Amino acid sequence: MLSALLLVLAGTVFAAAPSRDERDLLREEAAVCHAVEAGDAAYVRKVLDPRFTLTSSTGVVTDLRQNLAEVAAREPRYSEFRNHDQRARLYGDAAIITGITSIRGTSAGQPIAADYQYTDTWIRRGRAWRLAASHASRLAH
Repeated sequence: MLSALLLVLAGTVFAAAPSRDERDLLREEAAVCHAVEAGDAAYVRKVLDPRFTLTSSTGVVTDLRQNLAEVAAREPRYSEFRNHDQRARLYGDAAIITGITSIRGTSAGQPIAADYQYTDTWIRRGRAWRLAASHASRLAH
């Protein structure tokens, strides 16, 4: 009886371990956050799909060009742009990542600090994952 229970529990542990794709995607999400924080628009351009859209917490939809311009201008200027409490789900050549983005920095010279619940949609193009769409909703604290 105990050995059967241990086998069931072992299967549960192995099933819960993230796949290689999930680990790669979460690593890529962290790299994108770092690039946004550093103003590295060239890196962001490599990761975002050409048809990328972002729906902001105010409902404004922006495209790749607009997002790259914001990153390059470093306005807002982030001292922290970090994703955490993430969950990745794979659907063949698509993936959904949900989590919380915490930002700190300045916008128009004024301090900003907020947390956002986000949903990112990734698609696989050949061997590479590309971020196709993102949505963020500001969390009330």
